[in-house]
Amino acid sequence: MVCPEAPYPALGGGAQRIVSLIEYFAARGCAVDLLTFVPCQAPPEFVREVLLVPLPANGRSLAARVLRNAGRLARGVPPLIDRLAGFDPIMRAVLGSRRYDVAVLEHLWVAPYVDLIRGYAERVWCDLQNIESRFFRTMAAASGPGAAWAHRRFARLNEKLEAELLPKFDGCLVCSEDDARLVRDARVVVYPNTIAWYGRTEREKSQTLVFSANMEYHPNQQAVRWFHGSIWPKLRSRFPELRWRLVGMNPEAVRQVVRGDSRIELTGFVEDAMGEIARAQLAVVPLLAGSGTRIKILEAWAAGTAVVSTTLGAEGLPGCLRIADSAEAFERAVAEFCLLYTSPSPRD
Repeated sequence: MVCPEAPYPALGGGAQRIVSLIEYFAARGCAVDLLTFVPCQAPPEFVREVLLVPLPANGRSLAARVLRNAGRLARGVPPLIDRLAGFDPIMRAVLGSRRYDVAVLEHLWVAPYVDLIRGYAERVWCDLQNIESRFFRTMAAASGPGAAWAHRRFARLNEKLEAELLPKFDGCLVCSEDDARLVRDARVVVYPNTIAWYGRTEREKSQTLVFSANMEYHPNQQAVRWFHGSIWPKLRSRFPELRWRLVGMNPEAVRQVVRGDSRIELTGFVEDAMGEIARAQLAVVPLLAGSGTRIKILEAWAAGTAVVSTTLGAEGLPGCLRIADSAEAFERAVAEFCLLYTSPSPRD
């Protein structure tokens, strides 16, 4: 498996998906090697070997990111394709004389290596955690004019790459039937997102909303800004005891958005994220952009916590949750759940 990110520790939706695939193969008696661009921490025993292609550090400041993306727009290269490109000699040296029955390239970002990897494997598949062209189209729809233009250009560039690269694979894995319909001229198999087994125990619910996410991911930042600006003020006023907890890595990415409100808590990384979700009366998923399916919804279901989501946030996940797309509808749906915990009786 060729992974642009480290699957261990399994922090974030991308890593969790990779881990589920590794466990799927291992459970069927396969020997699994990982070729990663980021060092792994404590992979399990059933991972036979970890091969590292060191990825140089990148500037993570806002200015550095703006400059990088401006350069990509000028060169006509989608984000992260260039970041992970140009390692052909190192990959050949690391792989040596190894041979594999199957290779899985994780994400479109490393799909340009399909021809190289075919020299080491009988079959080569691509796992599309997102449909990148779809991802950038949704980003364009949820952004202002300047950013929308850039996102539309990236969507077109990714669409071109998808058309060129995906037919070269023996097949593509996608998260849902919705994503499968977006992949053309390639064999497609739906491999749903999943999470590790969670032995749920009943926990006392508090008057808390929870949003579980890596806050560095742009669609999650966008979701926090929308909920904070258009939905939270009315809920905050209507329910004096209600709190909102943002649970997940990189809290500094949204700290400025929510600062000054004592009823909003940024927890940062927590060891027992599922426990945090289980204690909340409601999980909110106010996503306006993205692709794939949301691990955060699977976690809420596993934890026994109800979910209110936008249509896009729940994409590819038919199940028990409330859908609301406008700020007014989202606030109303959340308020109905809050009333269940504040009314003296079900009749009220």
